[in-house]
Formats: sequence, C-alpha cells, structure tokens
Amino acid sequence: MIVRKLSDAQAQGRCVSAPGWESSRLLLKQDGAGFSFHITRIFKGAELPMHYQNHIESVYCISGRGEIVDLATGQTHPIAAGTIYILDQHDKHILRAFEEMEMACVFNPPLHGKEVHNAEGAYELEAEAIT
Repeated sequence: MIVRKLSDAQAQGRCVSAPGWESSRLLLKQDGAGFSFHITRIFKGAELPMHYQNHIESVYCISGRGEIVDLATGQTHPIAAGTIYILDQHDKHILRAFEEMEMACVFNPPLHGKEVHNAEGAYELEAEAIT
C-alpha cells in the first residue's frame, strides 16, 4: 500500500514546475502501479501548447476555468470544475487558463517524475526519476 499526502510533495522533492504550471507527482513509474498520478496547477493566463506523443493523459478539473483547443479540428472545449478530458489519440492541443486551475492528471505509461515539456510539448519516455 502506498499512502502520500499532497501537502508533503514539496518536502519529498515531488514537485516540478515550468512556466505556466506546477505539478505534484504523487505516483510515479518506480511505484509500479502502471500509471502515474499528479495534481497540477495551471496558472492564470497560461497558454500551453502540448502534444503528448509518448503518453495517454486523462485530466480532471478540480477547480478553475479555462479551455482546451484541439489543433487537429480547431474545436475549442470549455474546461471547468467537474470536466474531464482524455488525450487518447496523442492529441495536439493548447490549454488556456482563464483563472488558476487545479487538475488531477493520470499518465500512461507512467512518468518517472522530473519530466517537463520538450520543444514539441511532449514528455520524453525516458527521463530522470524522482528518488
């Protein structure tokens, strides 16, 4: 059994940040669950182009408001508390935050821990692990 507290993530070195976001990585590849789980804050005003070429991501909005743009279709979807979106086709997208958003994120395959977006907006498959 694994038990962790979000409030302990910073002290445990499980927080990663980059311009526009901060992620507390609560469950990672080395935990052996087959997926990773993160609580991510998207800062107000952020506009994040992303393209998870190596991962499937599911995102549940806990709080805040924004939108996601599917770059293949041009379709824009509002995001607010209670909304989930799944990037099941490695969808190239832009995430915009109109106010700070708190998101619960699941990645498959699981992240190692210290990933940040590369130039194409993706996470690499092999990255440095949080120890």
